[in-house]
Amino acid sequence: MMAVAMSGVAFPQTQGGTPAPLDGALVARCRAQDPLAFRAFVVRYERMVFALLSRMLGHGPEVEDLAQETFVRAYRAFPGFDPEGPAKLSTWLLTIATRLALDSRKRRRLDVRDIDEGVEASTGSTPELSLERRELGQAIAEAAAKLPDDQRAALVLAEMHGLSIAEIAEALEVPENTAKTRLFRAREKMRALLANHWRTT
Repeated sequence: MMAVAMSGVAFPQTQGGTPAPLDGALVARCRAQDPLAFRAFVVRYERMVFALLSRMLGHGPEVEDLAQETFVRAYRAFPGFDPEGPAKLSTWLLTIATRLALDSRKRRRLDVRDIDEGVEASTGSTPELSLERRELGQAIAEAAAKLPDDQRAALVLAEMHGLSIAEIAEALEVPENTAKTRLFRAREKMRALLANHWRTT
């Protein structure tokens, strides 16, 4: 199973990671709000957006609604996106989705999606290994659900989408030191929660 090291915690890598970037000509057409180019943009990045929103919000129709809203906002904002600027296109889009997710969580709490859901078993996987993966994913999801929203967002952006501290800070609209602190605390709490889980199982 692919995993990202999280200061001693193996964090499953699920589908919806950062896809290959669009070529420059297609980005230029998106900035000109070409509908066909934008459709290609949606197809390229929709899995990534759904993955982030599901990790932040859990199951429910709101995830699909917010995914659509993410792309609506991206379409409107595309003329102002600077392909030569510091933000990658994927980071820019994740920032829009993250802010929508955090706003939604402020309005109401939702069940947390099993972070490990959707991980495809590798060839040669045994039933015992598949069970271990599911148990690990469930334990991580339950631990992550106990994090404050801002820490959970930092953790998801770092561990599941590979964003840097600077990119997380931009997405959360906080200084880099604050983003670093939130990520550190999230990792510490996850480590403690998972250690407690394994002691009691």
